[in-house]
Order: sequence, then C-alpha cells, then structure tokens
Amino acid sequence: MYDIVIIGGGHNGLTCAAYLAAGGLRTLVLERRHVVGGAAVTEEFHPGFRNSVASYTVSLLNPKIIRDLDLHAHGLRIVERKLANFLPLDDQRHFKIGEGRTQSELSKFSVRDAERLDEYYRRLDRIADVLRKLVLQTPPNRVHGHPLAAIRELIRAGLTARQLTMLGLESERDLLALFTSSAGQYLDSWFESDPIKAAFGFDGIVGNYASPYSPSSAYVLLHHCFGEVNGKKGAWGHAIGGMGAITQAMARACAQRGVEIRTGVAVREVLVAKGRAVGIVTDDGTKISAKAVVSNVNPKLLYQQLIDQSQLAADFRTRIAQYRCGSATFRMNVALSELPSFRCLPGKEVGEHHTAGIIMAPSLRYMEDAYFDARRFGWARQPIVEMVISSTLDDTLAPKGCHVASLFCQHMAPELPGGTSWDERRDEVADLVINTVNGFAPNFKASVLARQIMSPLDLEQTFGLVSGDIFHGALDLGQLYSARPILGHAAYRGPILGLYMCGSGTHPGGGVTGAPGHNAAREIIRDFRHRR
Repeated sequence: MYDIVIIGGGHNGLTCAAYLAAGGLRTLVLERRHVVGGAAVTEEFHPGFRNSVASYTVSLLNPKIIRDLDLHAHGLRIVERKLANFLPLDDQRHFKIGEGRTQSELSKFSVRDAERLDEYYRRLDRIADVLRKLVLQTPPNRVHGHPLAAIRELIRAGLTARQLTMLGLESERDLLALFTSSAGQYLDSWFESDPIKAAFGFDGIVGNYASPYSPSSAYVLLHHCFGEVNGKKGAWGHAIGGMGAITQAMARACAQRGVEIRTGVAVREVLVAKGRAVGIVTDDGTKISAKAVVSNVNPKLLYQQLIDQSQLAADFRTRIAQYRCGSATFRMNVALSELPSFRCLPGKEVGEHHTAGIIMAPSLRYMEDAYFDARRFGWARQPIVEMVISSTLDDTLAPKGCHVASLFCQHMAPELPGGTSWDERRDEVADLVINTVNGFAPNFKASVLARQIMSPLDLEQTFGLVSGDIFHGALDLGQLYSARPILGHAAYRGPILGLYMCGSGTHPGGGVTGAPGHNAAREIIRDFRHRR
C-alpha cells in the first residue's frame, strides 16, 4: 500500500510529491496525459517547432521550492527577458518597460507619472514583500470540534494579523484598496497617462474574466507582483526548453527521492470507506489503496466528478457548485518564418522588444470594451493579446532563422451565447487574433507557418482547466486565503478525512508557483506524524 496517491502530475502535484517523499512517505503520482506537467509542458506543435503549450512564462515559481528541489541541478535554467514589456500603441508610438528604462519612457507621455513611478513601486513592493511570506504559509482555517485545533488556528490568525500590522497604516490602507477595489480605480489614483495604466492594468485582467474596473481586479494585479527571476524581484523570464523544463526537472527531483510516477492513467473515483479516503479507482477499473489521497485537480472536478455525492454534506455540495471558474483565456502557439516588424518600431532582426511580453491593448478602455464584447458576443471584437516570442531567448525551440510565439488572449467567454460551441468558432476567433497582431505588425500574418489553437473548451478538455480557468478558480475576495476554495477547508484538507488538495484551487492560487504543493505537503506530513 502507498502512503499517498496524488491525482494529477502538474507542477503542484510534483512539488507536493517531492516534499512528501523527502518526508519519508511512499508516494505515487498519477497523470492522465502522456506526460507530466499539467499545463506547464513543452510540446512540438509543428515539425521542428516546440513551445510551452499553455502556461508560457516564468516569474511566480517560488525560489524556496527551486532550492529545496534543487531544480537547477536537475537541468532547470531560467533566463531573464532583455525587456520586461513592450506596448505598441499606434503607428508611431510605443512604450517600453524594463529595469532602468521605464521612467524615461514614461516621461514621453507624462512627466507627472514619471515622477510618481518610484513611489508607486515602493508602496506596491512593500505590500508584495509581506504577501510573499504569506504565500508559503497555511491560511487560518475555520474549524469546529477539537479545542486544540481551534487554538492552533487562532494562533495562526494572530501571527498573520501581526505580519500585516507591521506594514504600517499607509500600507494597510493600500492593501485594503488592492483587495477591494478595481485595478482601474487603483491605477487611476496614481497615474494620468494611458500607456502606464495599460501596462500595469494588463496584470489585473490576466486570467480574470472581468473589466479592469471590476472589484477585486486590483488583487489580481498584485498577485502578479509576487514573482522573481534569479533573485530579481518582479522580473519575468523564460525557462530554457520551455515550461516543460520546469516540470521535467521536478519529475527528476521526484524520481531521485523515490516517487513513483505513472502517466496515461486517469482517475475515475476517489474511494471512501467509513468517512475516510482510502485510495482511488482508475478509468480501467484498477483499485489503488493508499493511506491518504491528494488532489491536484480543480476542486469542482474533484468534488463533483470523482467523489460519491452521498459522502458530501448538502451545503458543501451547493457551495462547490457555486465555486467560480472561467478566466476567458484563448491560447495560441504559432510557428513563424520571421520576426514581426512593428509599425511603430520596424525591424525583423532580434531586438530587445522582441524578447519582451508584447502587450497589444493600449488602454484600460480598450480592455473594458473587450470584456463587454465578450459578455455580449462571446469574444472581444478587438481582443487583448500578449505575445511572447520565446525563441528570441531560446534557440532550442525553432529551426534556425524561424521562431515560435505564444499568443495569450483575453477576453473569450468560457461559454458562447446561443448554445454555440467553441469547436465551431475556434478558427474564426484564431483568425481574429492573427489579424489583431497583424494590425500592429503588418508582416505577421504572412509569416505564420502553422498555429495551434486552444480555446477555453480545449483548455478544459486537454488540461482539466474548468471553463478554461488557468487559476483553478477566480482570484476574488470570496475565493482567496481562508476562503479558498471554501471557508472551513482552507488548510489543504477537504471535508473527507484523508483527502487533501494541493492544486491552484487552494492558497495562494494560480500561476506556476509550486506554493500550494509545498504547503499541502507540510500539512500532510504533520498529520502523518501526529497519526491524524
């Protein structure tokens, strides 16, 4: 018998497995697809062209996890972009964001905004530094019954409150605004020019089916500020070999620690006996016994499809049905014969802007219009597109002289109006995305040799991202911290004994962080040591 069986070999499942094995627990990971990694995988999508198929850039992967799993020794190498972001605005104007560059670039649009930029960074970084510590901590959990457990959670809540009060009143007010207001409101209070608000506001709608003026979108902006690359806070980078290089390094760390990994094995059911999870059943009917089961899938998938509903309380079933998913993301990977030459910055030779996250959404108004289009028509008639040409930093991904690009697009409704299926409209919307990029770089459309399309439906069917939700659940105030996924089950433990959660549907949420897997493993090991 295994001590632990983990459902899902995505990056959090692998992270959790590595820590559990290091803690002496016999661990099995089961992955439905032919390769581990979940949405963090690199695959060939056209002969000679490889790319990160779903998740596509590195920043949020926690440095403690990189060290603990010794991922660099297992082949991981991350390089920083030469420029953080590039925004083509129109035929003449563009905006570059990068270390030592942003302020001078911003002064072209607003001297006032350029003067306020350092203070904006200072105040946001101060909050991000405190929240970085909370990322690797288990949230206080609402418990009942055992008095010692309640005392433990009260102490945990007190320690969290103490960390937050150390911010000082000014930062506490900023924190309140970031958790409750919109990205648009927050940025409007700081800046007057569209380019800087668009650049920062993009982080507020990434994976977030919302207007930049929707409440809680400011937190999504903050969520993307936690990251770092090679010790540099706030930086974004690329894993050589694509995102699959991260999860393959994790798989090697797991193997070194004795974890057993099986691919091509789908789980049909979590076995429950006398109120406790005791194993799983695979699609082919094989039963695998374990002392505990850990889920790395979306909570809705776990509790609505893998568990006998009679094992769950009626209120819990209702609330898990109301758990909000759907990030309106449309992903494409394209093989290119040449680099895009932008109207505002012509040139087909590799420039620093080609290595950046290229954001095609010049204002918050543009983003808001895209959201309302999606609500009315099913997709934005002028979509928000971020393009990352990873081959400018990594020549292993494409033939010499050619390139691969990721197109990360918002807003495309998870469910189309009128009962239309994404299978019917996928290519139409892909054409729209290509034409949108072509409007900024007129050689782009002709340079596309091949394309891989991932609609919200494709993301769900391929990677188990319910309604295409890249975060395993919306990052809003009602689904964060002690309320993720549901109040009373925030400590990586579900309502069934011996059943744990380690995916992005738990604190601290989505992105390739490894933090949910890290935190869940700590709680599981603690329970095993205390024989709970």
